[in-house]
Amino acid sequence: MTGTRGVAHLVCGRRSKWVVLVLWLVVLFGTAPLAQKLTDAQDNDAASWLPGSAESTQVLHLSENFRPEQIPAVVVYARDGGLTARDRAEIAEDVSELKRLTDHGIRGAETRGPVFDRETDPRAAQVLVPITMDEKGWERISPAVESIRDVVGTGGAGLAVHITGPGGTSADFAEAFEGIDSTLLFAAMTVVIVMLLITYRSPSLLLVPLVSVIVALFTAQALIYLLAQHGGLTVNGQSAGILTVLVFGAGTDYALLLVARYREELRRHDDRHEAMARALHRAGPAVIASGATVVVSMLVLLAAEMNSTSGLGPVAAIGVAVALIAMMSLFPALLVIFGRWIFWPVIPRLGTENPDERGVWARLGRRIAHRPRVTWVATAVALAICSLGLIQLRAEGLSNADAFTDKPDSITGQEVSERYFPAGSGDPLVIVSNRAQAVQVGRAVAETEGVVPTSLGLPPGTRPAWDGKVLFEATMTAPADSQAAKETVERVRDAVHAVPDADAKVGGGTAALLDMDRATTHDNILIIPLVLLVVLLILCVLLRALIAPLLLVGTVILSFTAALGISALAFRHVFDYAGEATDFPLFVFVFLVALGIDYNIFLTTRIREEATHQGTRPGVVTGLAATGAVITSAGLVLAGTFAALGTLPMVAFAEIGFTVALGVLLDTFIVRSVLVTSLFLDVGPSVWWPNRLEPAAAPPARE
Repeated sequence: MTGTRGVAHLVCGRRSKWVVLVLWLVVLFGTAPLAQKLTDAQDNDAASWLPGSAESTQVLHLSENFRPEQIPAVVVYARDGGLTARDRAEIAEDVSELKRLTDHGIRGAETRGPVFDRETDPRAAQVLVPITMDEKGWERISPAVESIRDVVGTGGAGLAVHITGPGGTSADFAEAFEGIDSTLLFAAMTVVIVMLLITYRSPSLLLVPLVSVIVALFTAQALIYLLAQHGGLTVNGQSAGILTVLVFGAGTDYALLLVARYREELRRHDDRHEAMARALHRAGPAVIASGATVVVSMLVLLAAEMNSTSGLGPVAAIGVAVALIAMMSLFPALLVIFGRWIFWPVIPRLGTENPDERGVWARLGRRIAHRPRVTWVATAVALAICSLGLIQLRAEGLSNADAFTDKPDSITGQEVSERYFPAGSGDPLVIVSNRAQAVQVGRAVAETEGVVPTSLGLPPGTRPAWDGKVLFEATMTAPADSQAAKETVERVRDAVHAVPDADAKVGGGTAALLDMDRATTHDNILIIPLVLLVVLLILCVLLRALIAPLLLVGTVILSFTAALGISALAFRHVFDYAGEATDFPLFVFVFLVALGIDYNIFLTTRIREEATHQGTRPGVVTGLAATGAVITSAGLVLAGTFAALGTLPMVAFAEIGFTVALGVLLDTFIVRSVLVTSLFLDVGPSVWWPNRLEPAAAPPARE
C-alpha cells in the first residue's frame, strides 16, 4: 500500500477525486471559448509555410514594399471553334464590371486584360484580377473568387469560363481546408466511439474517455491559440488538423491502457480507490514514458527549416502533453467517481479470473516460445520484402493538378489555359534587383531558357521602384508547379546572381516550391536521426538497458520502411496518385516512430515487471498475454483516427493518414506481437544488458 501512495492517491483519493474534477471543470469553462478562436489565429499565408531564410521568402517580404502582397485570379474564356463577336463583347463587359470590384480584397481597378491567345481569330482570352493577400487573405480568398464568379459566370453555349491561377487554386485549397477542425473532430470521434464500443462492450464506459479527450482537445486548442496570439507560435490548417487527430488518438490510447490495468486491479481489490491507485502506480510510468517520447519527438521538429514543419512541433507536443495530463488525472478521477457499474454489462468482480491470461495472445506467446529465432527471422524478412516497395515512392512534390482527390474548377481552368497560353502564365516569377542594374538583370532573365522573353512587361525605367530597387515579373513556358519550371527558376537565379552589384533575388510561386523542396530535404536528413536518438535515449532510461532499446528502435525502423513500401505500391497501383509531397516521409516517420514506439514501451515495461518475478522468457509470454488485447485495441483506435485524414479532399492528407494507419496496424499486429516477442524470447536475459534482471528466489505474492 505504501508504494502506491503519493500522486496516484492525490488523483483518485476519496476526497481528492472531487478536487481534480472541479479543477478540470474550471479549466474547461475557461478554455472552451478560446478553443473556438483557434481557426481565427491560423496563419496560412505563404510565409508561414516557407523556410524563413529562403530566397523566395526574402522576395515575398521585399515585394510588399512595391505593392500590397497579392495574387492574381485568372479568368479563362475559351471556345474551341474560336471566340465569337458576342463572346468578345461579353468579355469586355465582364472586364468593365471586374474593374469596379473592391470587396474581399479584390483590387478591381488593377484588372489586366483581356489578353488573347492570338491577334486574329482568337480562341481564348485571359483576364487577371489581383486579390490582396494580407493577414486576412486566406480567410477571404474564397469569397473573393466567388465575387469574381458572380461577374463572369460559368459559361455556356460552347463558351468555357474558368477561374484559375494562384487565386483560383488558393480558393480551392481554402475550401478544402474549410471546416477541417470540425470534419476531423467528428470523424475521429466517430472512430473512437465505434472502437470503444467494440473494445469495452459497454455503452456507459465509452463516455468517460470520450469526455476526457474532448476536454483535453479544448484545453490544448486554447493554449495554442494564446501562444499563437501572444507568443509568436505559427499555426496553420495542417497543424490544426493534425492536432485533433493526435489528441484523440494518443488520449484514447492512454485511456485504454489505464483501463486495462484498472480492470486487473479491480479483480484483486474490493476498494476501487485502491485499485485505481495501484493501476496508476504500475501503468503510469509506461504511459508517461510513452507520452514523453511523443512530446520530445515532436519538439525535435523545431529544428526544421520549413516554417510549417517547425510550427507543427510545439502544436503537436502541446496537444499530446495535455492529453497525457488529462488521461492521468481527469480520466482516472471520473472512473473512480462512477465506480464499478461504469463497466456494465461486463463488470470486473473481486476474485474473478483475468480472461487475458488464457486468451489468444497467451496462446500466441507460448507458440512463439517454441521457435523464437525462426519466427523473428521470418517476420523480419517479410517486412524487408514489403520495404522493397520503396522503389515506387515518388516523394518529389505534388502539382496543383495532383493535390486534390477530386478535380476543382481551378485545375480544369489550368488545363484549358495551358492549351492556348504559355503554361506559366498567371503565376510569374518575381525578381527584385537594384535599380541601377535593372537593364542587365532584365536582359539576363529574358535570355534564360524557359522564360517568355516578351513577358517582362514595362520598360526598365518605369518598373515599380522602391528604395533603389525594382521589381520584375516574368512568365515561364512550363506550368508553374512543374519540375521544368523549378529548373527554370534555378537557371534564372544563376543568371541574375551573376550580374555584378545587382543583388538580384528570384521569388514567386515556383521559386517557393523549389525552396520548400530543398528545405524539406534538409529536414529529412536532420530530423529523422534526431528523433531516433531521442527515442533510443528515452528507452534506455526507461528500461535501464541498452540491448532492448536497440532492438526496439530497429524493429520500428523496419516497420516504418515496410509501411512506406506497401503504401507506395498502393498509391501507384490502387489509388492512382501521381506522387507524394516532399515532406511525406518525414511526417510519416515522426508519427510512426513516436507513436509506434508506444506499443513497444507498453509491452516491454510489462515484460520487465513480470521478469522480476518469473524470469525473462516466462515474463515475455506473460507480458504479451497481459497487454495483447489492450494494445491491439489501442492500435485500432489510433489507426482509425489517422485514417480520418482521408475524409479531407487532399491527396497529401489522405496519403499521410493511410500510411500512418497502416504502420500502426503493422506495429500492433506484427512488430509488437510477433517480432519483438520472438526477439526477446531468443535473446533472453541478455536483452537487459548491461544490467542483470533476475527473479527473486521466491517470487513475492501479487496482490
